[in-house]
Amino acid sequence: MKIYTKTGDAGTTSLVGGVRISKSDIRLDAYGTIDELNSFLGLLRAEMNNDKFQQFILHIQHNMFVIGGYLATDITKSKLSASLQFDDREVALIEKAIDEIEEKLPRLSIFVVPGENRISALCHVCRSITRRAERQIYALDKVVPVSVEIKKYINRLSDYLFVLARIMEF
Repeated sequence: MKIYTKTGDAGTTSLVGGVRISKSDIRLDAYGTIDELNSFLGLLRAEMNNDKFQQFILHIQHNMFVIGGYLATDITKSKLSASLQFDDREVALIEKAIDEIEEKLPRLSIFVVPGENRISALCHVCRSITRRAERQIYALDKVVPVSVEIKKYINRLSDYLFVLARIMEF
């Protein structure tokens, strides 16, 4: 199979299920940003020296594939694959991870300026990309419904990356 198909040369691309959309469609912005986030999470994971955090970020990266696949499926025209179902267990898991990190952090009394060190700065890059993805997902949700669990998860993910950035400063 060749990597290029030439089917996108006219400015369209295929969703999961074969539905074609414009490359300027908000849906493509949303799952494209999830893809970008996944790449930066990979860079963050590669730079870390902590196995526990590396494994959790890898878990998050797998969730990004699920979320990207969900967003790339027009559920009004194609059946959502069982592998793209997303539920509150993932939200609970990330909330638990946030709580565990927060227990170790001093109370925050000032704004955090990104860049204390490379790892912390990468966490902030991932956090800001997550916030952009969240905005795009909510814009998409005004056109087609997006899973409540995915919206919650993306919101919690930015919180996780914020506390991860803080703990990486110590």
